[in-house]
Amino acid sequence: MKKIILLAAIACMAGCQNKPKTPALDLTNFDTSVAPDTDFYQYATGGWQQKNPLKPEYSRYGAFDILADNNQKRINDLFAGMTEQQSEPGSVEQKISDLYRMGLDSVRLNAEGAAPIRDAVEKLLAIGDRSQLTAAVAGLHASIANPFFGMGVEADLMNSDINALYASQPGLMMGDRDYYLDAENESIRTAYKEYLTRIFGLAGIPEADIEKAVAGVISIETKLAEKNWSSVELRNIPAMYNPTSKADFEKTYDAIDWAAYYEAMGIGDFERIIVTTPSALANANELMKTAPLDDIRYYLAAQYIDAAANYLSDDFIDASFDFYGRAMSGKQEQKPRWKRAMSVPNSTLGEAVGEIYVAKYFPEKDKIRMLEMVRNLQTALSQHIAGLDWMSDATKAKAQEKLAAFTVKIGYPDKWKDYTTLAIDPSKSYWENIVEANKWYTADNIADLGKPVDRDEWYMTPQTVNAYYNPTTNEICFPAAILQPPFYNPDADDAVNYGAIGVVIGHEMTHGFDDQGRNFDKDGNMNNWWTEEDAAAFKAKTEILVKQFDAIEVLPAKDGQPAIFANGALSLGENIADQGGLRVARTAYRNSLEGKETPAPIDGFTPAQRFYLGYATLWAQNIRDEEIARLTKIDVHSLGKWRVNATLRNLQDFYDAFGITEGAMFLPEAERVVIW
Repeated sequence: MKKIILLAAIACMAGCQNKPKTPALDLTNFDTSVAPDTDFYQYATGGWQQKNPLKPEYSRYGAFDILADNNQKRINDLFAGMTEQQSEPGSVEQKISDLYRMGLDSVRLNAEGAAPIRDAVEKLLAIGDRSQLTAAVAGLHASIANPFFGMGVEADLMNSDINALYASQPGLMMGDRDYYLDAENESIRTAYKEYLTRIFGLAGIPEADIEKAVAGVISIETKLAEKNWSSVELRNIPAMYNPTSKADFEKTYDAIDWAAYYEAMGIGDFERIIVTTPSALANANELMKTAPLDDIRYYLAAQYIDAAANYLSDDFIDASFDFYGRAMSGKQEQKPRWKRAMSVPNSTLGEAVGEIYVAKYFPEKDKIRMLEMVRNLQTALSQHIAGLDWMSDATKAKAQEKLAAFTVKIGYPDKWKDYTTLAIDPSKSYWENIVEANKWYTADNIADLGKPVDRDEWYMTPQTVNAYYNPTTNEICFPAAILQPPFYNPDADDAVNYGAIGVVIGHEMTHGFDDQGRNFDKDGNMNNWWTEEDAAAFKAKTEILVKQFDAIEVLPAKDGQPAIFANGALSLGENIADQGGLRVARTAYRNSLEGKETPAPIDGFTPAQRFYLGYATLWAQNIRDEEIARLTKIDVHSLGKWRVNATLRNLQDFYDAFGITEGAMFLPEAERVVIW
């Protein structure tokens, strides 16, 4: 994705006038057998965990997943209603309903088997010499995968008004490079080989060739992984900005016929390209020139088959689930077909679905109240910046300018995406339609090259249960679907709402000043606006936070496998934003009470206590060990338990709220760190 930081969020339930009120705090969610000073997360969410055991289709199931399920049902109902009507050809209703029907049609999918991919796979396996690699790689890049390298258009980090061309490191089918390299992932690699064996067999690769094919794929991907940048290295945004001239780029990475590649991708004239990971691209370039051609053929074919698997017959879908769902995440069963089917048009025609969604489910009053809270949070963050004891006045002034320049997007875009030229043809296979849709999106992206950045564009759909901060446009965005309990509850008192949606707002604002966002100025340009001393002070504080999280054992040693610890460097931005969001939202809530009487306790809890309980409620979840291990490796967010316990341990206000002076939750003041 283009954006740097994402915060997991919840599903939309707006517009239900007759639904019973949602309690601000459900006391049955607590586990009062545990004291707040021992394990606040367990105290606040232990009852919820007991009431909501993991469903077989989930590797992680949280308080907001319940609402996400409801959101999926609502969207599915919209789609089902469309299928009962005769839609005008070429309309978004026709495209949504036909794509939805194809996903549901298991009879057709199972009858077709591997037929939708056979020609493409055979063509990849028939590559006769390296001169044919350019066409093969470009064909995959234009549609469904990023073998050897990636190419796309985004805002120029140093001139955020203009879209530039970027070249990035290759995508790996297991996702993270560590799965290919680290000794503790041997069992995952074994499952991966079994998966490749299955999908090659299903695709019609002769049985006698499958072992060689699997070995070829593993060889290529492992060699790519050795030079791919790690997840932590990819957080170093300045290091990933390496502009070079078109001529120098083509000379350095000479395994591709670039003129042919540009033509195949629809890339027009340009003068320079920005390379994000030079060493990874150099490695991929060398492999394209020297790796055995058989290995390359199988690698490209595997990329294609893997991308197609979930849009083919049940045997392909089962193979994909058994590896990605079961082996990597610990899921016990697949999502029902209707969920899988509805997710495709929901993403492929996302804003078209969003326009229908908000018309039915998003009340305008929620947008108005949200805007007011955002203004309150901006004021509070401004107060925090002004009061920092580690930052100079010069840097504070720049920070205040950036904060004041935030663009705020709430609910839905003012201008909807036009899908007129995206064709969905039910006479073609499901997979063919997916390929054509992906080609449409690639062409849409490439067409932006050299053009002004559209600052009105949204990078999430209104029905997406998420929120984001985008540094190149200096914007915070809150789609309609996030404005529901437990994040935003119109029936809740302000203390709980500030502890929930208020923290979310503050979290996204703080991303503008975290270890990545701080590299960008008020106009969205990568520009060092910090004094050298302030940058050093910031780094010193973040190093303390990294060490705090590095010390957290997320999984104990088991069955000969070493214990797994949190990755403080990978999750640093989110941990900064969680802490900042909490502190800023707490100040904003206090500000809202000025001139008013202090609210009386509710259910025996003071407003301060309700604020922190509201926050903890967001992260109530159950999670499988496999998913803990996977997310710790790849996710920039800390696990829910530690977003609560580890973050709160730095806040004196939390201790004061619950009278905590000792216990496992207590961290001596000298060991705490407060950044924003």
